[in-house]
Amino acid sequence: MATMPSHGLRHVTTVRPWLRNFRSATTLAALPSSPSAEDSERAESKEKPKPKPSSYFPKRGQSLELVCESLAFKGKGLCKVSETGFVVMCDRALPGERFIGRVTRKKGTYAEVTKVQTLSPHWDFVDAPCEYASYCGGCKTQSLSYEAQIRAKEHQVRELMINFGKVSPTELESIMKPIVPCDIQFRYRNKMEFSFGSQKWLPKESLHERQDGIENYALGLHAPGFFDKVLNVDKCLLQSEPAEMVLAAVQQSWRDPQLGLSPFDVYSHAGFLKHLMLRTGRNVKTGLPELMVNFVTSSYKPELLKPLLQRITAIPEVVSVMNNVNTSVGNTSLGEVEYTLYGKSSITETLRGLTFQISANSFFQTNTHQAEILYKLIEDCAGLRGEGSEIVLDLFCGTGTIGLTLARRAKHVYGYEIIPQAIADACLNAELNGIRNATFVQGDLNKIDESFGNNFPKPEIVISDPNRPGMHMKLIKFLLKLKASRIVYVSCNPATCARDLDYLCNGVVEKNIKGCYKLKSVQPVDMFPHTPHIECVCLLELC
Repeated sequence: MATMPSHGLRHVTTVRPWLRNFRSATTLAALPSSPSAEDSERAESKEKPKPKPSSYFPKRGQSLELVCESLAFKGKGLCKVSETGFVVMCDRALPGERFIGRVTRKKGTYAEVTKVQTLSPHWDFVDAPCEYASYCGGCKTQSLSYEAQIRAKEHQVRELMINFGKVSPTELESIMKPIVPCDIQFRYRNKMEFSFGSQKWLPKESLHERQDGIENYALGLHAPGFFDKVLNVDKCLLQSEPAEMVLAAVQQSWRDPQLGLSPFDVYSHAGFLKHLMLRTGRNVKTGLPELMVNFVTSSYKPELLKPLLQRITAIPEVVSVMNNVNTSVGNTSLGEVEYTLYGKSSITETLRGLTFQISANSFFQTNTHQAEILYKLIEDCAGLRGEGSEIVLDLFCGTGTIGLTLARRAKHVYGYEIIPQAIADACLNAELNGIRNATFVQGDLNKIDESFGNNFPKPEIVISDPNRPGMHMKLIKFLLKLKASRIVYVSCNPATCARDLDYLCNGVVEKNIKGCYKLKSVQPVDMFPHTPHIECVCLLELC
């Protein structure tokens, strides 16, 4: 696959009149009020010094006219104040877009602004197909062409590897591969979680339409920056079509006063409905989609859900309806007790020739189609000889999906994960697929001690798939002491990935830690189109 060309950066930010006045005032204030004749003579005998450009630190509430230069990590638009070069970040600003931004806060060496008005559209503009794209926090880049999205993501990974991973641009040119795009850009998510709310979020222009009571109830996604307000949505283009049908069926009936249903209120802690979780899998025998519906409620009252149950079970793909009861005042969808209201308690999915059972609260790759490609890349990087002689250590193993796909070619796989339910699912999935050379252990990899390596034979290959914060220094030190032949680092956060790669390759001077690995390849993968998220598969080999 050829690398797509990236846009050059355009620095065309307009100098605002008040900024010119700021500079003029600064210059005038530095001059004496009434120079003497001697001062004038000295000034004429010397070349007048050129005024230095004033540093500019915008204040909260000020408005700036800006042009977005590029996308930074997490999808924020990177802009610079004209001439001074002061960096400002703006959510939802896209490359080439000229807009008015209002400063909301200053954070160290940069400031954050909120877009007030777009003056001219960004490069690679396309019409967003979703009517909620301007408000929903899920798909921030729908109006940016997909080709431009993956260019931006590839550029972000390259910059992070150079600046945080300390990989030289020349070396990176030879080891970084073009990003793998996602062939399916909509309907790719197999799991969506919607929230019930007593406060419907409305855009500013519609605030006058706000009503009380049932009319203010919402089922949808939390508006960005609001824990207490929910953007009501009738559809989501990321989920499967059967899931879309279930969402529509629930939306059509749950507000009916005769049903006696109420959303949970985050202030009063009253109300029944908390979340609606929809999971899509595949029937192993037929290959047809099957759907799990999970109602998360504040108490167990199945009679209240019965009318909704009758509606959604009329949809043929619905094979499971679960009720997770969460009595806490928090916003989590994880239930303390789980009940099966209809059908079976789990659904199935296939990945790399294996069958996985998915329960309401188990972790599974959200994009099944792209996970097939991701796991093939991991398998290629692992480089198992296939003779069943190598030990694999699978760190942050989740429900064992990566380790189990490698077990067929390994002597034994040892997986570690902190979440007990994930370990239970991993053991179940191993049994389901007849895999007996895999051991899964529950444990916190951030709290390992000197005895950790005594629990398994020395591995030839380590797979590490940490969450967003990356690996703890204790684990870094363990891996440098272990000296496995290869490490495959799978990351959902290229920033912490680059940091950890630097530690493993170059060590940490201030902690007297020496690195012992060589970075051999970096492969970005787009798992989630229209979002800022980026996956990376990196291969390290022992020096």
